[in-house]
Amino acid sequence: MNLAFVESPVQLLNVLEWAHAAPAAPGPDGLIVVVLSPTDPMSRGQLRRMAELARGAGCTVRWQEARGGAGAPLRTVRELGPVLREAERIVIGDPFSRYVQLLLTLVGRKDVTVVDDGTATMEFVAQVARGEQLVRWHRRGGRRGPRELMLAPVTLLARRRLSPSEERSVEVFTSMPVEPQPGITVTPNSFAWTRARFGPPKITRGADLVGTSLVETGVVDPGRYLEAVASLARTHGATRYFAHRRESSDKLHRLAVETGLEVVRPELPLELIARRGPIGATVLSFPSTVVHTLPLALADTGIKVAVCDIAPEWLRENASPRAQGFLAGVTVTARDVQRLPAPA
Repeated sequence: MNLAFVESPVQLLNVLEWAHAAPAAPGPDGLIVVVLSPTDPMSRGQLRRMAELARGAGCTVRWQEARGGAGAPLRTVRELGPVLREAERIVIGDPFSRYVQLLLTLVGRKDVTVVDDGTATMEFVAQVARGEQLVRWHRRGGRRGPRELMLAPVTLLARRRLSPSEERSVEVFTSMPVEPQPGITVTPNSFAWTRARFGPPKITRGADLVGTSLVETGVVDPGRYLEAVASLARTHGATRYFAHRRESSDKLHRLAVETGLEVVRPELPLELIARRGPIGATVLSFPSTVVHTLPLALADTGIKVAVCDIAPEWLRENASPRAQGFLAGVTVTARDVQRLPAPA
C-alpha cells in the first residue's frame, strides 16, 4: 500500500498522475491519499473537488483537519500512526513543508516519492544533491529565528529521509527540468491522466492570462505587477485572468478595475481547467509552474503558451537575492513555449 500526503490541489493532481504513470505504483486502488487540509478557503475548495476526482479514480481519500487548533498536529500524527506503519512507500508533494517534514521523521526506511508542487521541485533536487538545508527559493537568508531553531532537528532528519540510501529509494515524479542526481530516480510526468480524462477543450479567440502569487510571496512589487498585466492584456487581447489561489482579494479587485479583465477563480488546478475548456488560443503567464505543465496538458490542442520575463526592476528591495536567477531559470528551461520580453 502507498500513502500520499498532500496539502494543495496541484499536489493531489500530481499524485493521481503518478499513480497512473509510474511503473512501480500499483494504481489508484492501492493508494491512500491523506489531505492535510490548509486553512484558506480557496485551497480547501479546490482540494474538496480534487478529492472527489481522486475517489472517482479509485483512490481512498482521508481528509485530515491538520491545522484545526494548537493540538491538531499531535492529534494528526497519532491518528496517522497505523497507516504510516503499514505503508510501503510514502508519496509527498512539498518536501519544504514543516508538517510533512514532521511526518517524515516517523517513516523509517520506507521508500519515498516526491511529486511536483510547482517549480520548487527544481530547488529541492539541487539542495538534496548538495546536502544543503531545505529552504524555499523565495526566502531570504540570514539568522534563523526561534521557530526555525526549534524545528532544526526535525528538518535535519527529514532531509535524511529524502536522501537515497541502501535501505531507501527516492523517486522524483516531475514535469520540471531537473538534473538527475546519483541515487535519485527521476520519472517524467507527461500529464497522461489529465489528457485521457479531460478534453480536448473548446478554444476561444484571443488570449487568457494566468495569475501568479509573486506579489504575495514578497518577490514582485504590486504596482509593477499590475502595470505588466495591463500591458500584456492590451498587447495580446486577453479578456480573462485566471487567479492563483493565493492571490489576495484586494489585489484582484484592483486588477479587475484597472485592467478590465474578468477575474476567474478556478475551482480546480489550471491544468484541468484548461484541458476542460473553454480556453484561449494563447495562454499568457509569468515564470511559474504552468509554463512547464500546460504545454504537456495541452499537447494535442494547438494552444500556444507564452511566458513573460520578469524585469529586474520589478523585484522588491527585500526580495531574495536568488529570485531573479531562479525565475530566469524557470523561463529558460520551459519547453514548447513562446518567450515574451518584459513590458517596458
